[in-house]
Amino acid sequence: MRPPADPALLERRLLDITRRHFFRQCRLGLGSIALASLLSEGLFGRGAPAAPRSPFAPRPGHFPARARNVIYLFMAGGPSQLELFDEKPKLRDLNGQTVPGSYVEKKRFAFIGKDAKLLASRRAFARHGRSGAVVSELLPHVASVADDICIVRSMVTDVFNHGPAKLFANTGSSRFGLPSMGSWVTYGIGSESEDLPGFVVLQSGPRGPRGGSPLWGSGFLPSAHQGVPFLAGPEPILNLSTPGGLSRQRQRAFLGAVRDLNAERLDAVGDPEIAARTAAYEMAYRMQTSAPELMDIARESPRTLEEYGAEPGAVSFANNCLLARRLVERGVRFVQLYHTDWDHHGNLDTNLGKPLDDICRQVDRPAAALVRDLKRRGLLDQTLVIWGGEFGRTPMGEPRDLIGRDHHIDGFTIWLAGGGVRGGQTVGTTDELGFYAVADRVHVHDLQATVLRLLGLDHKRLTFRFQGRDFRLTDVAGEVVGKMLA
Repeated sequence: MRPPADPALLERRLLDITRRHFFRQCRLGLGSIALASLLSEGLFGRGAPAAPRSPFAPRPGHFPARARNVIYLFMAGGPSQLELFDEKPKLRDLNGQTVPGSYVEKKRFAFIGKDAKLLASRRAFARHGRSGAVVSELLPHVASVADDICIVRSMVTDVFNHGPAKLFANTGSSRFGLPSMGSWVTYGIGSESEDLPGFVVLQSGPRGPRGGSPLWGSGFLPSAHQGVPFLAGPEPILNLSTPGGLSRQRQRAFLGAVRDLNAERLDAVGDPEIAARTAAYEMAYRMQTSAPELMDIARESPRTLEEYGAEPGAVSFANNCLLARRLVERGVRFVQLYHTDWDHHGNLDTNLGKPLDDICRQVDRPAAALVRDLKRRGLLDQTLVIWGGEFGRTPMGEPRDLIGRDHHIDGFTIWLAGGGVRGGQTVGTTDELGFYAVADRVHVHDLQATVLRLLGLDHKRLTFRFQGRDFRLTDVAGEVVGKMLA
């Protein structure tokens, strides 16, 4: 006969089996419950309901939301507002003269001195739509949707070098290591897509944006909230395809085993990165089917492809705008498109002549098509579209062989559409030379606060405690811009 079993050993084995079964059924251990409670407290204050299991799951915000998704068209390099949206007749009168000293006292520039000469734009401007919005001849397609967009001509920022300025625009700080806007948004309200990441990044142009991946990083937030770059082609995400020789069933079994091991570790230590890793594995498994289908824009009608100027298989801003619409249709919360190179100093390939013509031609048609397409499909009301760069360009020219302008932080232009924004209006003005924002000044932190508000989030309450202090996207500043809202 076999010796009687040790009751204590049997009890431990039974507990182990029960616990494993529990993990398999609901995938939520004590550590997860504790984590959910902490996240819930940090995000919405004490007494709020516990956060859902998955870091990707949709969550209610602080207020009723006007927008459900964001498409941020980021023009990396700093578009010249004086060639695109902010006509200045006074610059024509003073062209070639030294900038008045009162404008540049105590100012610093990246590449020019305080004795730089004023430079008039050579582009023609006209009024468009019922709103009479002023738009340059370089953007005829954007001009055709003038009554759907809100042009903000009084943007200001704090940082005049590209990398730090891009960080500031995207993370609220010029220092590396803080979460990007898309990460804050998915941390706050999750995503409505079960088969795709909540935050997707698409890139086009001759190179990537200065600043690189920290521009869409999650910083100290759980890594599940970082942006996921998608590539053109049949494999949009590297290392996503199933390895050769591994069947779907064996892969599912492997992921199940990893999930159970991660659940036990999460229960033991309560590290949110374990939950993020588990969710990433599950998401990657589902994306093996959803991502290739998403990237196949050949499924779109010929009319749609022509409207955007998109071409299946190409790498272009036009293709990315069409993909952005397909992503928000599938519930992705935040889509960011980076397009380079808008840094028109007056170099051979980056000046205000033909290179500006070329890059405007690349973005004008697809950006306007995106607004029209979203509107036609009933998606514009719930999708906030933003167009702009990290800063603008100076009213003074650079002393180079070709025409160019330096970096400028005291008055530049962006535009927004949909998602609770009141279209057909222009907010803010700059002085007669286009140097300073003089009415309805909108700081980058104000824009960030407004974007969060449209998504149902209070920028002062959306915080995360890190290294002994509460951080937020807008640092200790930012006010919602009421004039932008519908």
